[in-house]
Amino acid sequence: MKKFLTRALIVILILLGSLIYWKYFFDYSEGYRAGLLQKFSSRGSIFKTYEGEMILSSVQTNSNVAIASEKFLFSVTDEDVARKIEKLQGESVVVHYTEKNGRLPWNGDSPYIVDSVSVKNPGGLLPR
Repeated sequence: MKKFLTRALIVILILLGSLIYWKYFFDYSEGYRAGLLQKFSSRGSIFKTYEGEMILSSVQTNSNVAIASEKFLFSVTDEDVARKIEKLQGESVVVHYTEKNGRLPWNGDSPYIVDSVSVKNPGGLLPR
């Protein structure tokens, strides 16, 4: 009986560990988003996190005004990336992100974690 309980406990711990890894640490998706960086701030009561908001435009007018846009909410965990993003508010940028299945309070409010940023130019991208 003792062997059975030991094996059952090991199986349960392995399943629980796998579930936690899949939910909070596994990269569900990754990609790039381009848009206008509208807002970026540090906030939180217990865990201070960096949160941002981009406007993703599907239609551009001649005066570079976004029409038919949606918002992309994201979090940043890397301090260096956060400093770069703070300087780019109001500019058109391209960010690389990874999406998690769930979120941990110290990683931010969003499942989208941005890990790099570059300025979007008509002629190409310039890394910052």
